[in-house]
Amino acid sequence: MVGYDQLRSTGGALYWLESRPGVDAEVLVRWRPDTGPVDLTPPGPTGISAVHTHGGGNYAVLGDELWFAGRDALYRIPDGQAVAVATGSFADLTPGAGELLGVCESDDADALVAVPTTGAAQPRTLAESSGFFGAPRPGPGLLAWCWWSKRDMPWDGCELWVAAYDPGDLIGHPVKLAGGPDESAIEPRWGPDGALYFLSDRSGWWNLYRWDGTSVVAVAPMAAEVAAAPGELGYASYEILPDGRVVMVVQDGPQYRLVMTGPDGAVQDVQLPYTSIKPYLAVHGDGVAVIGAAPDVPQQVALVHFDGPVPQVEALTPVPPVPPAGPDVPRPVPLRVPVGNDRVVTALLHPPVGAAPGWQAPVIVRVHPGPTAGCQLRPDASTRFFTARGYAVVDVDHTGSTGYGRAFRQALHGRWGVDDVDDCRAVAGYLVDAGAAVPGQVFVRGTGVGGYTALRAVAGDTPFAAATAVSAIVDPDRWAAAAPRFHRAHAVRLDSGSGRVRAADIRQPVLLVHGSVDEVAAVDDVRRLAAELDRQAVRHELVLLDGVGHRGAALSAEAVLAAEWAHYRSVVDVAGKG
Repeated sequence: MVGYDQLRSTGGALYWLESRPGVDAEVLVRWRPDTGPVDLTPPGPTGISAVHTHGGGNYAVLGDELWFAGRDALYRIPDGQAVAVATGSFADLTPGAGELLGVCESDDADALVAVPTTGAAQPRTLAESSGFFGAPRPGPGLLAWCWWSKRDMPWDGCELWVAAYDPGDLIGHPVKLAGGPDESAIEPRWGPDGALYFLSDRSGWWNLYRWDGTSVVAVAPMAAEVAAAPGELGYASYEILPDGRVVMVVQDGPQYRLVMTGPDGAVQDVQLPYTSIKPYLAVHGDGVAVIGAAPDVPQQVALVHFDGPVPQVEALTPVPPVPPAGPDVPRPVPLRVPVGNDRVVTALLHPPVGAAPGWQAPVIVRVHPGPTAGCQLRPDASTRFFTARGYAVVDVDHTGSTGYGRAFRQALHGRWGVDDVDDCRAVAGYLVDAGAAVPGQVFVRGTGVGGYTALRAVAGDTPFAAATAVSAIVDPDRWAAAAPRFHRAHAVRLDSGSGRVRAADIRQPVLLVHGSVDEVAAVDDVRRLAAELDRQAVRHELVLLDGVGHRGAALSAEAVLAAEWAHYRSVVDVAGKG
C-alpha cells in the first residue's frame, strides 16, 4: 500500500514524500494542475534525515530549486543533480529570505542554522543547546522557534521563543512567549495578519493561540486535541487561509476531523470522507491539501476546495481498489471499557470478515507503539490479514495515549508496564465476558514500547493465551541508558521500576520478532530473553530480520504476519490437543 507524508505547498505546486511497496527510499513527488504527480527525487542523496531519530521537514523548495536533507548531509538539487553543500544531520528545512533555515543535530546538541542559498552555502549557527530545537519559522522581522530541554519530551514541556531576525545576520535577544515544564507550546506559524499562531496544551488540551505582538489569546478553545504528539519535526496541524480563516485537524480519540474557524471564533466542521488525517495540512490557493484515509478509503492526498457553498474534495493521487466492502467487512466498533473504579479506556474492535450477529472468534489485542500515540480509523494491512482469516482485532488506546488531553497522556509516567497492561487485560476480559472472544484464544501483540507491554501482559495471571512482541523494549534501564538522544527523557519518565522482562515471569508462549541492527531496542536483550525462555522451557520463537532496524519490521510485513499467524495457530492446536 502506498503511503504519503510531509505534504507542503509552494510556488503553485504541492509536494509530498511517497513510500511505495518494494522501494526502500521515499520518493519526493510534485503535483501541479497541468502535470499531475511527477517524481522528483534524483540520484545522489543518501537515506533520509534522522534528526531526533524520526526526522521531519526533510525537504524545502526555493524557487525552482529543491533542497533535501539526507542522512548525513544537506543537498541542493539544481536541475535534477544533487550537490552536497554541508555535512551533518539536518531537518525541519524552512525557506527564509535568501537563506534556508533548519535544525542541525550533533551527537549531544542541537543548533538552529541558516544556510545561504547562493555562494558557498555554509551553515550559520543562530543558536545552540544541549536540548532540542524545532520549527524555525521566519516572520515580519522576527524568527519564531520551539525549544525543549534534554530532560523533556516536546509533548510534555516545550517552549516557544521569538527574536529579531535579519536574513544574513545573527538573531536578536530571544524572548519566551509560551511553554515550560508544564506546558507544551508547538507548531508556530505566522499568519497573513502578521500575528504569530501556535498550539499549546495550557488548558489541558492542545488548542490554537494567537500572539499579536502584545498579548496571547485563545482561538476557538475546545475540549479536543488540535495537534498530534510531535514525534517528528515539520508537523502542520493547522493552516491559515489567505482570507484569515483557520483550518485545523481535530482529534477526538481515534477519530479525526477537519474544522474551520473565522474571526468570530465560531467552529464549523468540514465534512470529509476521512476519519484519519495526518498533521500535514498545506494551503493551496483558496483551499487546503490533506492526507486522509478511512476504514473504506485508502490513504490519499486530496485538495479540499472552499470556493463554493459546500467544500469539495478532489483526490490528487491514484485511488487503489478498495478491499471488498459491505456486509462481509464490518466497520470498526468503538468500545468504552472500564478499568477498575478509576478510569475508562477506548478501544477499536475490528470484527472478523463475514461476522454474523452474535459472532465469537479468536481475538488479537494490539498495543500501539509509542506509547504516546493512539489507534486510528484507517486501512491497515495487518488488520485485514487477520480479520480475513477469522480473527477479531482490537486496538487499545491505553493510559498514556494521545487524543484524550494532557492529563491522560502523562498518566503513564512511572506506570509503564502496569497501567497499560491492566488496560489491555481489561479489554480482553470485557470481550470474553461479552461472548465475543473465544476463551483461551485471546492474544496480545505490541511493537517497540508496546512490545514491553505485551510481554508484561503474559506475566503472572493473564487472560492472554500468547504474546507477539515486535522490536520490543525488553530492559527499560538499558533503553534509558542507550536510547537515541531524543528518546532518553521518555524512557526515564515512563519507567515504573518493574525492570527488565524475565523469562521466569512469563506464563504463555511468546513470539519475538526483531531486527538484527535495531538501534533503539537492543537485539542482545531479545536474544538473552529467548535463551532464558529456552532454559525455563517456555514455548517461544525468535524471528531475526537480517539487516533491519527498529522501524524496519513494516518492510518485512509479509514475513512478520506469516510468523504471527503460525504462532497463534500453534497455540490453538496445542490447546486443542490438550
